[in-house]
Amino acid sequence: SRVASASPDETVRVWDAASGKELQKLEGHIHFVNGVAFSGDGSKVASASTDRTVRIWDAASGSKVASASTDRTVRIWDAASGKELQKLEGHTAFVTGVSFSGDGSRVASASRDKTV
Repeated sequence: SRVASASPDETVRVWDAASGKELQKLEGHIHFVNGVAFSGDGSKVASASTDRTVRIWDAASGSKVASASTDRTVRIWDAASGKELQKLEGHTAFVTGVSFSGDGSRVASASRDKTV
């Protein structure tokens, strides 16, 4: 089984509970991470930070995830490495939601600026 940890070093780490081995280091927050939780099926990890964002990470390797932010951006992340792949800008107010298309080739975002 796995456990996730929040850290003041701005990272989320996923660990093997039996061996204590680090499985993933998820980077992207710009302030302390103060909360983490696995989804019910264990496929995703949610993290909350004092940077005023919540990020949803794919706990399986090889996938991309998207995050919405109060800094008016959408960011695309590599779930295996936790590295930012792309920063999408264009909204004039904070982004309230993101979703990938069924085939994963596009991402839609919604914002307080009343655009999608």
